[in-house]
Amino acid sequence: MAFGGFSKSNESAPIPEINIVPLIDVMLVLLVIFIVTSPLLTHSVKIELPKASSTPNLTKPDNIQLGIKADGSTYWNGENVDNAALVARMAVAAKLDPLPEVHIRAERTTEYQKVAEVMSAAAEAGLTKIGFVTDPSNAL
Repeated sequence: MAFGGFSKSNESAPIPEINIVPLIDVMLVLLVIFIVTSPLLTHSVKIELPKASSTPNLTKPDNIQLGIKADGSTYWNGENVDNAALVARMAVAAKLDPLPEVHIRAERTTEYQKVAEVMSAAAEAGLTKIGFVTDPSNAL
């Protein structure tokens, strides 16, 4: 036997070694198969899918443009209103669905007190979407 030991005993015991040569042969055959078949998998079938156009039906809320001049006068979408009419219009606007956005445009020299009063009146009426409109060309 080719795998003999140096011991003089004639006992033949199984050799505890794993023969991996057949495993390597199988792995090489599988590797060649995958190399040959992988270019075939890159070709796709051209299918013309139907085209559909749909747009979401979104209703955008109206914008309320509030202008505040330096003298304290308030404008609702360009129309001069006093404080009582402003509060009444805000109450009516707060009941609309969807809730309109309030865009406040104030002059540079307007006192903050007047802007804060308009914001407070809008919040009390239930108008929660309040934004400020600024002019970036006049930035410092």
